[in-house]
Amino acid sequence: MKYILVTGGVISGIGKGIIASSVGTILKSCGLHVTAIKIDPYINIDAGTFSPYEHGEVFVLDDGGEVDLDLGNYERFLDIRLTKDNNLTTGKIYQSVINKERRGDYLGKTVQVVPHITDAIQEWVMRQATIPVDDDGAEPQVCVIELGGTVGDIESMPFIEAFRQFQFKVKRENFCNIHVSLVPQIMCRCSTPLDNSVKEKISMFCHVEPEQVICVHDVSSIYRVPLLLEDQGVVKYFCRRLDLPIESRPRKMLTKWKEMSDRSDRLLEQCSIALVGKYTKFSDSYASVIKALEHSALAISHKLEVKYIDSADLEPTTLLDEPVKYHEAWQKLCMRGTEGKIQAINWARKQKKPFLGVCLGMQLAVCEFARNTLGWTGTINCFTRLQVIDMPEHNPGQMGGTMRLGKRRTIFKTNSSILRKLYGDVDHVDERHRHRFEVNPELKQHFEEKGFHFVGQDVEGERMEVIELDDHPYFVGVQYHPEFTSRPIKPSPPYFGLLLAAAGKLHTYLQKGCRLSPRDTYSDRSGSSSPDSEISEFKLPSISQDSPSQ
Repeated sequence: MKYILVTGGVISGIGKGIIASSVGTILKSCGLHVTAIKIDPYINIDAGTFSPYEHGEVFVLDDGGEVDLDLGNYERFLDIRLTKDNNLTTGKIYQSVINKERRGDYLGKTVQVVPHITDAIQEWVMRQATIPVDDDGAEPQVCVIELGGTVGDIESMPFIEAFRQFQFKVKRENFCNIHVSLVPQIMCRCSTPLDNSVKEKISMFCHVEPEQVICVHDVSSIYRVPLLLEDQGVVKYFCRRLDLPIESRPRKMLTKWKEMSDRSDRLLEQCSIALVGKYTKFSDSYASVIKALEHSALAISHKLEVKYIDSADLEPTTLLDEPVKYHEAWQKLCMRGTEGKIQAINWARKQKKPFLGVCLGMQLAVCEFARNTLGWTGTINCFTRLQVIDMPEHNPGQMGGTMRLGKRRTIFKTNSSILRKLYGDVDHVDERHRHRFEVNPELKQHFEEKGFHFVGQDVEGERMEVIELDDHPYFVGVQYHPEFTSRPIKPSPPYFGLLLAAAGKLHTYLQKGCRLSPRDTYSDRSGSSSPDSEISEFKLPSISQDSPSQ
């Protein structure tokens, strides 16, 4: 096993996650199996109880792990499936060591940071590095480890000490460290490329070879970072430094990555999407949603414009308290609150604007239809708490991990479903969930009689997973979070459908039999990627036949 540790200096948020993801990408393009571990020095057990304003979105994994959003970057860049133990926190380590102490595993010894905490860190990394993350089930050959925060932080010190010891345990030829630092121009982050003289000066004072000073200047998109590292000889350096088994051959995966990056820079047509939510003041709260929209927009060769709208600003009370903010919010939608979301859904349904409701968004679409079409008042009869259904993971006495989490199967109940066609006409899909409420199945008939269909349900038929509305260009809701499995070259079908509808291309795409499937296999070994190359040149003879919408 080869280990690459990525640390950061000067400031937090300097781009360690993108560097770690990019390093993994170029190594995977060489035919290696790569895994990734994110270390967060905070004392929380996981990210499940964080406010989105504190750390951005909570990313959900197949096994239900609620983790740091950087693991989303790893999965998207490397096209892998991680587990909750790929996110290591101080809380997890101390909990593990304390549990051992309570069981008597330390035989009465004094339990200390060194060696017990540092040993536990090393054991965790070595154990997790061997867990397969690719579809072929092969054991990883390279483990990229990102240490969150900044070197010098008090909370990071046990991890720094653990890896100081670790380099000797696994031997020099199996371990190296990438340190990401800032070069202020008011591996080095800067706005423009560094002169050779600056790189030589950094080399001299940091006691490394000039070839080990890598400049990562600002680029047009994050997808260019792997290409930037490749151009500066990072792969050749790793081959020598870690004795990696890499053959000299064309790398189709990196070629596809370059084509995608080049296309991203040439986009001319624009597609506007309004994102109505509760935490829109901080874009990282919806990081995976934005990425999924970007992936889909790129697949249809459109530039994405996201209009962030705080749902609270759409509510009637805002009209009374802050009329300017109210009118500005509605103006954004036309060109925090649950009620504001319902107002937006009502507008999208009546105006026949493409709509995708995710998780709570789907539930509120049910509420809106119940109120304004079925004539029901209130929303209490529409939903049931998960604890009513026997859910072993639900524990009302705890805050973390009490929701329906992780990968679950959804069965399509009809062959005519738009979403089923977008998924490639499959009979079921496996997507990740994170929710505490769900639609009451006893009410299903009332909705379907009025053209509001529950086209996807769980295996038992007890949980409503996908909704679609008759006589609407694209009115879709999903109980799960499809954004968590979207990839740059494999966009998520629900988001892909939304972008096709917004660009006025969905009808023609469906007429063609969805042969340009956004979920084809993507593998660096086969060289195949999705969508098909045709999709980047997908042109309609008469766009006006499908009226473009925002």
